Amino acid sequence: MLERLHRRYLDVVRLGLESIGVNDINATQALILMNVGDGEVPIRDLVQRGYYLVSSASYNIKKLVDYGYLEQVRSIHDRRSVRLRLGDPGRQIVDHLKDLDLRLVDAAAEEPELLDAMDQATRTLRKIERVWAEFINFG
Repeated sequence: MLERLHRRYLDVVRLGLESIGVNDINATQALILMNVGDGEVPIRDLVQRGYYLVSSASYNIKKLVDYGYLEQVRSIHDRRSVRLRLGDPGRQIVDHLKDLDLRLVDAAAEEPELLDAMDQATRTLRKIERVWAEFINFG
């Protein structure tokens, strides 16, 4: 069920990209932009948070940098350390996707019981994640 919801959300993101004439990146790459957000993020953080596999992240980040959606910033203290930040085109996409997310929340708000169910589902999934993380860390 979670995978189906994720795929459906990717469809929503894809339609959002198409609505503003963006066809050079895919929905997964757009979500990378969302996860980078307003600050600077080390590449390893995207992988460690569990969002992406290393090979997939590397490929997608390279494409996003090539197209100017992301910028790579090398640390002045450790030239091996690379952080990512949004380029101007990436910031425009993130702003559009944030607006899209707000529209989705507004649509859900028309059904108060749906909002309550979503809130409960989120709490339950966080508990499951915590239990699994503790199992991984402590056995």
